[in-house]
Amino acid sequence: MRSKILAALPALAFLAGCQTIADVPTERLGSATLRFANGLPAGTAQFYGNGSQVDVTVALGGFSAGEHAVHLHTTGSCVAPDFTSAGGHLNPRGNEHGTLNPQGAHLGDLPNVTIGPEGAGTVSATLTMPRDEALEAIYDADGTAIVVHAGPDDYKSDPAGAAGSRVACGVFTR
Repeated sequence: MRSKILAALPALAFLAGCQTIADVPTERLGSATLRFANGLPAGTAQFYGNGSQVDVTVALGGFSAGEHAVHLHTTGSCVAPDFTSAGGHLNPRGNEHGTLNPQGAHLGDLPNVTIGPEGAGTVSATLTMPRDEALEAIYDADGTAIVVHAGPDDYKSDPAGAAGSRVACGVFTR
């Protein structure tokens, strides 16, 4: 048995050397720290370069269990308690809302995050616009916020997916 394992080691080393890392995002393009209306930390969001795309990863804690909508919003402002200062969804092309809407989606439409019973969850997605165009919209003169809502996005109701109130917010910086 031991001789079979030893014989397999060179093949495993060869296969490991064939692995590509082109799809692994490595260039950090920005981040945001999210806070609840009471000022307590709610999580982080990170933008990463992935070739001609931008990936976003959101890690949250302190939330009620269940699904919560996550969106990029047009203005880099998070004035509590309702975070309406963040404006509407980031939508530089003027699309309708929702990944299930044939006329959608906004650049700011991200997947819902599932929060477990311990109050934490993560979600990752690739933005729907090419990297340069997405970064131009995100880092325009008034910036961009990321907002977590009380309920899930239904992925089709225009303009905001019937996701409920805004419960956490963060502003992206490079």
